[in-house]
Amino acid sequence: MRKNAYIFNSGELKRKDNTVQLENEDGSKYLPVEDLSDIYIFGEVTVSKKFMELATQKEILLHFFNYHEYYVGTYYPREHNNSGYMTLKQAEYYLDEAKRRFLAYRFVEGSVKNILQVLKYYAARGKDNIHETIESIERLLGTADPGMEIEKLMAVEGNIRETYYGAFDSILDDPEFGFEKRTKRPPKNYLNTLISFGNSLLYTAVLSEIYNTHLDPRIGYLHSTNNRRFTLNLDAAEIFKPILVDRVIFTLVGKKMLTAKHFDSKFSGIFLKEDGMKIFVQEFEERMKTTINHKKLERPVSYRRLIRMELYKLEKHFMGEEEYAPFVSGW
Repeated sequence: MRKNAYIFNSGELKRKDNTVQLENEDGSKYLPVEDLSDIYIFGEVTVSKKFMELATQKEILLHFFNYHEYYVGTYYPREHNNSGYMTLKQAEYYLDEAKRRFLAYRFVEGSVKNILQVLKYYAARGKDNIHETIESIERLLGTADPGMEIEKLMAVEGNIRETYYGAFDSILDDPEFGFEKRTKRPPKNYLNTLISFGNSLLYTAVLSEIYNTHLDPRIGYLHSTNNRRFTLNLDAAEIFKPILVDRVIFTLVGKKMLTAKHFDSKFSGIFLKEDGMKIFVQEFEERMKTTINHKKLERPVSYRRLIRMELYKLEKHFMGEEEYAPFVSGW
């Protein structure tokens, strides 16, 4: 499987013959272009036209983040797996309100059921005060259904996530990483910073997997297809946030791999320093490579592969072959 490259320092990305060269004040570094699927750029990096041509030729996605660690956007090479038929089917399922509501509900259902699995995991490990949170979320999920208006569905999902975030303090039991409330742009405490950063990594990971399918990432169902360039990746990412992003956060904080020294206060918010970002990225990549025993396939499958399989299930749904049901963790 092709790998990701992460660039945190400044410099210029160039094409040197048939390789990628990062040139900066520390000298030159060469990246194995044949092995790359994605390049994540966090530093102040410029790119040359010849490099962009090479990235297009080798089907390498470039994900850009600004100095706030916010995801800025992705250079998405020309779609090599374009399917007019699939795009029309996606549009059909978006324009038909009942079909769209069904898919939106499924994304929320998958997200909430994986949230419950995470909570049950920690409840089984002695976090007794989480049981009430589990019961509250189960009740809230029971108020949603596949025919619900998407705005109301998102309101239910928002209440569920707020209830879920309220359990983070119990799971972590670390006063330094108190949750308080969800804040974004800018995040106001350490946990919010980690959630925002982790979600951005997952959104781009799902986008990269979409690139290898016949799906059009611009057509989403839970998240409206509007002025955003990509929305389908936001939909699919909802299912995996609890078991990928949140579990990574619990590991990093619980094992003291990230502490206050890895954060910085600036621009009225809290942000990860470069060493903190590197630690998070490394743990996230390890999580994506972790395998679980897939019951249907009867063999180990990585989480990254599970994301691709989730997208294939959507393709089958659009083609009328098999009704879509979201992945729910079994542990």
